[in-house]
Amino acid sequence: MNLSELIAKMRVIFGDNKVDVDEVRRAMESYKSNPADWRHFAQFDPNKYTRNLVDTGNGKYNLMLLCWGPSMASAIHDHTDAHCFVKILDGALVETKYEWPKGDGEKLQVKERTIYDTDGVSYMSDTLGLHRMENTSHTQGAVSLHLYIPPYTTCNAFDERTGHKTACTVTFYTKYGCKVDYNKSKEGTCSGQELKEITTSFCYATPSPSDSDTDSEPMSEAVSTV
Repeated sequence: MNLSELIAKMRVIFGDNKVDVDEVRRAMESYKSNPADWRHFAQFDPNKYTRNLVDTGNGKYNLMLLCWGPSMASAIHDHTDAHCFVKILDGALVETKYEWPKGDGEKLQVKERTIYDTDGVSYMSDTLGLHRMENTSHTQGAVSLHLYIPPYTTCNAFDERTGHKTACTVTFYTKYGCKVDYNKSKEGTCSGQELKEITTSFCYATPSPSDSDTDSEPMSEAVSTV
């Protein structure tokens, strides 16, 4: 299965009103990472990790590539009632799960810490608590594929020491390989070309390698979240 086929399978799965979360996980696990599939979307930024939109799932989910430079991490965050699947495409990420804070001023309590290597798949939802994803390598980047059901647009970031939460808006560095400009619109516009939603052809999933290795749109929120 290549990335185009995974996207096509997801659209079939989400064609029904009721979605089997286990079926979604099996589909994510069945795809074996191939850089030729996703290199076009893998846009890095030297100062922060990036979100790169791959598919909107007809409004039922969104699928994105996150690119992590060495030693980069997300904030501790929730998922605003969304299901979250993460598949490692390159490198490794450490997921730290936390208990929900019980009151203001309370330090967050770690539940567990798990290392996911290439092709590993994790699942997270608000019923499981909060989490943070981190590339702990000081020399190597990492790339991960994230699926959010329903589409991930907002979340809350949490201070580890106090449990204080801050509302955040999810933004994208690129959409379908096109750099996003948030200066003209809070929804973001593509630089230099019209952005058209990908439908059923999935032609973008078998692109030629991009010559650009720099990317990432400054986040509109005060902290970066996954």
